[in-house]
Amino acid sequence: MKLFNQDLPRGASSMSYAGLLERLEILRSTLRWANRLDRPDIEKLLRQANAVRDEVMQLSHKERFVQAVAGQGSSEHAPEQTPGERRQALLARSFVFEGTFGDNPRLLDALEIAEKAAPTDLPVLVDGESGTGKELMAKVIHANGARADKAYISVNCGAIPESLIESELFGHKRGAFTGAATDRKGKFESAHKGTIFLDEIGELPLQGQVKLLRVLQSHEIQRVGSDETIAVDTRIVAATNKNLRKLIELGQFREDLFYRLSVIHVTLPPLRERKDEIPLLLAYYGDEAAEALKRRPVAMTPALRAFLLDYAYPGNIRELRNLMYRLACLAGDTADIAHLPEDIRPAAPVRAQASSPAPPASLAEAKRAASDEAERACLERGLKDVGGTVAELARRWDMNRSHLQILLKKHGLHSKDFRRH
Repeated sequence: MKLFNQDLPRGASSMSYAGLLERLEILRSTLRWANRLDRPDIEKLLRQANAVRDEVMQLSHKERFVQAVAGQGSSEHAPEQTPGERRQALLARSFVFEGTFGDNPRLLDALEIAEKAAPTDLPVLVDGESGTGKELMAKVIHANGARADKAYISVNCGAIPESLIESELFGHKRGAFTGAATDRKGKFESAHKGTIFLDEIGELPLQGQVKLLRVLQSHEIQRVGSDETIAVDTRIVAATNKNLRKLIELGQFREDLFYRLSVIHVTLPPLRERKDEIPLLLAYYGDEAAEALKRRPVAMTPALRAFLLDYAYPGNIRELRNLMYRLACLAGDTADIAHLPEDIRPAAPVRAQASSPAPPASLAEAKRAASDEAERACLERGLKDVGGTVAELARRWDMNRSHLQILLKKHGLHSKDFRRH
């Protein structure tokens, strides 16, 4: 039987067609030579036929990405692209990316690897410091692949108690353990035909690693308390901020699982190595914060902007985003150094006359100081009216409770001081 079609569309994967043809032949042979088919056999054949049909429907979608990648490698003597040209080329190839990215060569390397890996079903391991955007990269891989219209399920392996790992990932049968009142699907079943993102994979206990390795090898799971195996077709993307090779040396991570997960390995550089991206991210998250808080984007003084452009961001993109939300919440029209958290705020120069407060440097600063006093007085009056019940004050003022808590913290007010005795 000839499995490889010599007249494949340009850029198509012959192995994809070969696999489909082989599976079709297996189905045909099963039907042709079976003397008798019981209901379970029929259901299994129907599942296999549905799987083949789904792959046929997705094949043309995959080819669009494969052709784009083939186009990159076909011109061996093409002039080398600048980082800016590489970024524009990614976007021109319909690269789906939520947010923004700059011209850092290491980041572009990671994005181009993700683009090539996305149309395949190969496992991907994303590593990098906390806050560098590993989950965003997982979503990019999902959005640019053939499973983009299927489920994307995120699991934080470090947040699940060790005793519940197996149940959380693979589900359980009713009565499997105390508290298992009903049958429950696990994350892998929920991600069937889609993508499962295993964040903080380095935190997964060794017993959970054994179970995960078995799923990667057999593409089947067993719910806790059940002997029945369930076939799962799930794309796996894992992420870690730890050095897994070091954990392997310490006996805390299985080497065979590492190699299973890291068929495609993507490393995200920290934000301090992507300085060109900081102005883009400040603008992007400034607009996002303004929209979330339903106000105009906050302006920044030259001193604050210079600080934010030069700051090292140990928490990477997540820290930058949180800073922009803080500034949008606490500042009026213009944010300044004083609106930064105290632990990162640059030290103020020593004043010659520390006893007398310095006058406002501008009319805007004077207005802001007066506005802060009025804001504090309003908060104090409101807390007195509700007897120190923050939830009730938030309801009366029709505002978010967490936002109100931030304002109280800003002015050093404590709700307990206003409670009626």
